[in-house]
Amino acid sequence: MARMNVNPTRMVLTSLKKKLAVATRGHKLLKDKRDELMKQFLELARQNKVLREDVEHQLSDVYKNFAIANAVMSKEMMEEALMFPKQGVSIKVGHKNVMSVDVPVFDFTTTTEDDTDIYPYGFATTSGELDKAIDKLAQVFPALLTLAAMEKEASLLAEEIEKTRRRVNALEYVMIPQLQETIKYIKMKLDENERGNQTRLMKVKDMMIAAAIREKQAADAAALADYRAKQAQ
Repeated sequence: MARMNVNPTRMVLTSLKKKLAVATRGHKLLKDKRDELMKQFLELARQNKVLREDVEHQLSDVYKNFAIANAVMSKEMMEEALMFPKQGVSIKVGHKNVMSVDVPVFDFTTTTEDDTDIYPYGFATTSGELDKAIDKLAQVFPALLTLAAMEKEASLLAEEIEKTRRRVNALEYVMIPQLQETIKYIKMKLDENERGNQTRLMKVKDMMIAAAIREKQAADAAALADYRAKQAQ
């Protein structure tokens, strides 16, 4: 792993150590977030599978009844019966927060006070299968909204999992090793400089001791010469 191009000073070393501590903590938090997102995503996927199978089964009954009604009724009568819907819905979109991800929540209200008032035609000229199809379609509508919200939530969670996974990998395999390598380099460089300073200090000390010894020897020699001169007199 290539190290960062920085000056090997103690100030930089302290700054990099702080960054490494933050990166390590962030890596742990992001891993915990990724694991929790995966847990919630898998649980949501299981619920989504069950709900989808139920919705598909109900829609299959709806299409079957529509097919039978279309067989026993003329095309013009079918179109006339369904031309002007009697019941309408108003959908409100809310949001809820799941691990810092805003996911949609759908709610709906009918445009009429009576929720069962769904047949836009008279019963004299239509078949019972059409009544069943309309009734089952009204029953499956809330499940369809729930399924749409769950699938959108699953999609958003999958995107967030991928983003979090990339951030975890970037910290684990790029940033943290790079910081560790740079810190190791600066420590080695500082230790090398410290050893060089100690060596220079020892040499200076030896030179000062040698100079002091020479001065002492010169002073002793001068004192001995004076003593001998006095003795000679």
